[in-house]
Amino acid sequence: MDIHRCRFVPYPPSAINALAFSHASSLATSSKGPSTLRLAIGRANGDIEIWNPLRGAWHQESILRGGKDRSIEGLVWTQDPEEQDSTGFISPGRLRLFSIGYSESVTEWDLSTGRPLQHASGNYGELWCMAAQPRSPSTKKKHIDGVNGITEESPQYQSIAIGCADGSIVLMSTADGDLKFQRTLIRPPKRKARILSIAWQNNFTVVTGHADSAIRVFNTRNGNQIRSMSLGAGPQGGPKEILVWSVKCMIDGTIVSGDSTGTVSFWDAKQYARLQRIASHRADILDLAVSIDGETVISGGMDRRTTFYRRTAGSKPGEKRRWVEIAHQRFHSHDVKAMATFETKGISILASGGLDTTPIIVPVREFGRENHRTLSSLPQQPPLRSAPRRGLLVSWWDREVNLWRIVKPPTSSAEEDFEDSTQPPSRKLMARMLLKGEESITGADLVDDGSLLAVSTLAEIKVFHLKSKHDYSIKLRKLNLNNEIAHSGGKIVQFSPDGKWLLLITSSNKIQILRIVKAEDLKKTPRVLSQSVNLRRLPGRVAKPDYLHGSLGGYDRYISRVAFSADSRILVVSDLSGHLDTFVLEGREDLDQDPSVPRPMDPDQTSSSSSSSSSSSSSSSDESDPERNPTFIYAQHWRRNPTGHLIPKLLSAPLVLTFRPSRTSPSHEYGTTTLHSTRHNPHPHSHELPTGEDRLLVLTAKHEILEFNVLAGRISDWSRRNPTRALPNDFRKVRDRAMGCIWDLGTSLTRSRQRIWFYGSGWLWMFDMGQDLPAQPKPLDVNTNEDEGSGKEVSSRRKRSRARRQGILRMMADNDEDRLEDYGRDRDTGAGSRIPAHELQTGIGRKMRKMTGVEGKDAQIFEVDRRHDLPGDDEEGEVADESSALMHHRRGGEDVLANGNASLDDVKPPAYWGTYKYRPILGIVPIGRYEGESDAVGRRDEGMLEERGIEVALAERPMFEVDLPGRYHGDQEWDEKKDQGVQVGM
Repeated sequence: MDIHRCRFVPYPPSAINALAFSHASSLATSSKGPSTLRLAIGRANGDIEIWNPLRGAWHQESILRGGKDRSIEGLVWTQDPEEQDSTGFISPGRLRLFSIGYSESVTEWDLSTGRPLQHASGNYGELWCMAAQPRSPSTKKKHIDGVNGITEESPQYQSIAIGCADGSIVLMSTADGDLKFQRTLIRPPKRKARILSIAWQNNFTVVTGHADSAIRVFNTRNGNQIRSMSLGAGPQGGPKEILVWSVKCMIDGTIVSGDSTGTVSFWDAKQYARLQRIASHRADILDLAVSIDGETVISGGMDRRTTFYRRTAGSKPGEKRRWVEIAHQRFHSHDVKAMATFETKGISILASGGLDTTPIIVPVREFGRENHRTLSSLPQQPPLRSAPRRGLLVSWWDREVNLWRIVKPPTSSAEEDFEDSTQPPSRKLMARMLLKGEESITGADLVDDGSLLAVSTLAEIKVFHLKSKHDYSIKLRKLNLNNEIAHSGGKIVQFSPDGKWLLLITSSNKIQILRIVKAEDLKKTPRVLSQSVNLRRLPGRVAKPDYLHGSLGGYDRYISRVAFSADSRILVVSDLSGHLDTFVLEGREDLDQDPSVPRPMDPDQTSSSSSSSSSSSSSSSDESDPERNPTFIYAQHWRRNPTGHLIPKLLSAPLVLTFRPSRTSPSHEYGTTTLHSTRHNPHPHSHELPTGEDRLLVLTAKHEILEFNVLAGRISDWSRRNPTRALPNDFRKVRDRAMGCIWDLGTSLTRSRQRIWFYGSGWLWMFDMGQDLPAQPKPLDVNTNEDEGSGKEVSSRRKRSRARRQGILRMMADNDEDRLEDYGRDRDTGAGSRIPAHELQTGIGRKMRKMTGVEGKDAQIFEVDRRHDLPGDDEEGEVADESSALMHHRRGGEDVLANGNASLDDVKPPAYWGTYKYRPILGIVPIGRYEGESDAVGRRDEGMLEERGIEVALAERPMFEVDLPGRYHGDQEWDEKKDQGVQVGM
């Protein structure tokens, strides 16, 4: 595979302005967060990214697209209380997401559609900050106000407090699924002090940070101001007023503030007196975060620092505990604007973001013992498509579409490196479009021959015909679509490989297919039939309700991936819950038949329909069911796969869906029909099902590779011989999730090549699907040493092993996927991997020696930080042994071993290969193929000779090429001073 690295594809990432977790921290939760836990990231271009922590895997599930002149400046989640219907069924409370921008309205988002659900605005100033009221554990508990002595029930629904630019505080009600104005807490004072930050101290007390060097506390029930705390005058030579950019409240009510002087202040929860202040930053502190136990505070600011503070005990008896700065580190390369924490017993993380557009995940409880994690600023689904037969590449961002032509240089050498061509391909920008309207682009696609381009937003869908001119330029002509379809909008558009079908996934997750009719003369414009095919998915399995952590509604049925088979007769769609719905194209194409003919009826159906004409209700329901009343186009119709219900539900959302390419071109000689018309069936059609390649390859969010025989409704033989345990250990440890794949088929001097290349933002892995994966090294099996040692130790070890086995069986019986997922996984707290003990530079030793007996003959070495309540490696070794035995049996008793000394006829190419040499990858698309070449490139490192295969363009988007605004320059930033021409002594 020839890889051409290119950086001309424009995609400017947008700054992160807001972060919010869907749940509040709780030490009562034992696992790494509930299954409904999500992180919302708001960007300056109006996009909201929804991330699933996935117990440390971090999968970007969806993007709620913004639009022109939109920005996200604040995000909050709320959870409605449980609801009980007339039958007594209790449904868990719905999780809801709200945002504000540079406007006077609050927006609630529908996660299942990606659209705004409702807006609320009023006669108040521009909204600057917002905070959700703490959720009450029970509505029966009474709340006693220490100030006014009033006893009331805690509210069922969470209110939202909003700080405005004119100094007013507005309360918004979320009761009964609505979003409406509740009351204005305070009116703007004569001297309007902008509210920059806001937080809830308890259910009825709000704390606000202002632009006039003050922090104010209000009672939300009567609107009275409880206290006003002044920060004093600004620094000498600077502004007179201090800006309180962030306020947070700890579990004991202590108020923490961060201001424009770089100072963190701690305020008493009852007397509201300043307890302590720490000048830890050299510039403005823009946001704060606190831990659930109230022992840790984190600050981030314009000087790029992320600073940790811990509360320490006094050195003398009776001395008060004080806060100290324990460490600071520059995880970001620019201002840190937003921070959010989430903690349970199994996870403790800080999410931060800012102008450098990159989300950072930092451990809180294990800070210093675990590495931080850098998430990609690029989208999970690449905004790139190509037409290899024509050398076209299309890219998009916001409302702009760019169309490029990629041409290989004629002077390319046949001996150039297979990974990087020394001479990049020539390129030419053929067209640039700026779509009308305000909505951002959700998807685009090109036909393989480059004749059609489809673009979708949430407001409309457009299809263009690309016509080449004599000067090699391209003229775009918009095709006419059904008005209802064109203005329905969509989030996914994709052409079938033969270019005859256009798949549309609407924002409401409906599946529509349009038929494209191409003229025999390529100069003529093709047309899109006005009649569409609507497909219905099978009802998904209802997950066990989680009354404590709420529900995301229909978000788990959000369609995220689609794929056509090579012959364009099999379609598969997947959602975030892991369901795979498959459809097949039945019948043989008959272009002589009118595409708008009604459904053909068999004689027995005609007689039965006439005898049951009185049942109008049943007939109307049949008409709405596409399976009972299908839409025929040229004697073909789409229907559900008869064996689709046999395909199991995946444990996580699919990231990559792809069918194995067919080596033979599909035949489309269906111009005439061989069926004869009759009196009862004037338009006969065939019931022929697809017979081509039906093997579907799936890569899930947990980096499991599965392959299915779609038409048979079962797992393929390759997948049975190569379970997840057979995947390379290095591939399974990759933390960045996969973005896409490229197939590379060809014929070498000894065998055929069936390679698939998966890629992520910083890695590239190849798997040869023509052979089985080699056996991986087994983990250390402590069960082999069960009988070693003293009798007491052997008995204790056997008891622990038996208890672990019983625990696993109980979790399997309860279908507890959350706890089972933690078995065999690295014991981190949701950020990066643990730092090896020998790399820790501070603290006491991590190992200690335990002495038993008088002379210490039975001394044992154990790790201080080891978690004895978590499963060890022994049960993982048992599972690995069982998996290896099953693999050995399914492969016919033959192990796949690497043999580098065999003859050329016996040498096998590597089953897999990976590299991490590429910078942040935006996407990889095919741009051509070498066919019919007799030259061969020697691969001495892999012991094989092969013909050159596919040619791809690898689009990179490194952050050092992104235009960012100027940043704060510290006293010791020598690189910045050198760039500005300042002499630096050596």
